[in-house]
Amino acid sequence: MRALALICGLPLSRLCPFSRPFSRLLCLLALSAVAHEVRAHPAPFSYLDLHLDAERAGGTLVIHDFDAAYELGIKDPQALREPRVARERAGELLAILAERLRILADGEPATLQWRAVEVLPERQSLSFPFALGRAAPLGHIEIDAVLFPYDPVHQTFINVYEAGHLERQGILDAKNNRFEHFAGTTQGRWAVVRTFVVSGVEHILIGPDHLLFLLGLLLLGGSLWRLTAIVTAFTVGHSVTLSVAALDLVRVSPALVEPAIALSIVVVGVDNLLVRRRRVCEPQSAAFDLRPWLAVAFGLIHGFGFAAVLREVGLPSGALGWSLAAFNVGVELGQLAVVAVIVTLLAAVRRYDVVLAERCVVVGCVGVIAAGVYWFAQRVGFIA
Repeated sequence: MRALALICGLPLSRLCPFSRPFSRLLCLLALSAVAHEVRAHPAPFSYLDLHLDAERAGGTLVIHDFDAAYELGIKDPQALREPRVARERAGELLAILAERLRILADGEPATLQWRAVEVLPERQSLSFPFALGRAAPLGHIEIDAVLFPYDPVHQTFINVYEAGHLERQGILDAKNNRFEHFAGTTQGRWAVVRTFVVSGVEHILIGPDHLLFLLGLLLLGGSLWRLTAIVTAFTVGHSVTLSVAALDLVRVSPALVEPAIALSIVVVGVDNLLVRRRRVCEPQSAAFDLRPWLAVAFGLIHGFGFAAVLREVGLPSGALGWSLAAFNVGVELGQLAVVAVIVTLLAAVRRYDVVLAERCVVVGCVGVIAAGVYWFAQRVGFIA
């Protein structure tokens, strides 16, 4: 009765006042209905255990007989608790699950080598042991699975063991169907480095606001040492906030970070135009170059933007330092590639025609400002 009260969210006395015979009957009917639902709809869980050892890699998949019976079109799930029936239908069931369970080992699809099915009557479940068709040891495991799409609330619990010790757990469902694990071995650390370096490069290359900020910093040109100082300042700035934010030491709302990134682009563009005007009006004066200071100051803001993406990717708990350092290296590699292209193009235009180069600087600054204003208006909700 207390269980029914909790389900309904009502005090026990209100739910079933036994001083009233009619209420007693209603309570009994309600209890019967709840009991029937529990029998008809067992807990929608399955379990995937992975064992990653130096010599072998494998695991077990445990599924409820209710789910197995549904997929096989068997009306009575208890029929699958007979070992003979389970063995006869195992191949058919595995053929269905093979299309819904995808495991990558070190970036390559793993062929699951299934062993004989085991019946677990006390758990009302079937257990399918398997070996991963990949040579051990493994450094990186990715799982993509929605085992029983007919049930939108079904969950698959994942346990990863290394040398017999539980190292990682996760839950997959219809909305979150991907799980990733890096082993705490040399192979695992190299897998972390490869994965996060690539992720860092990709992020800087697909982030138009970060690229436009860099372009704005480089439009006025300068000596190699000056440009190096600007890029280094930006690196120092975003590396600091990327690290503290990715480790959850500091958290700033994207509602503040994203408009601030857009404003940083506007400020750089405006500063470029002001500096160029001073150079034209007072060619003999030595204007102070603010770009390194703008780079380090606004780099702090851009770092929070990088961190938001890194949180979505997910930092492996067993290799935080490696993953964070690798992501930073990837961002820098992508950034240096972009800088090399921009500087080369600007230098080529200046060698060809100085007047044309100056016009390109003006047009570029105006474009940088316009894009920054547009992004700012969009991110604060002024435009859709």
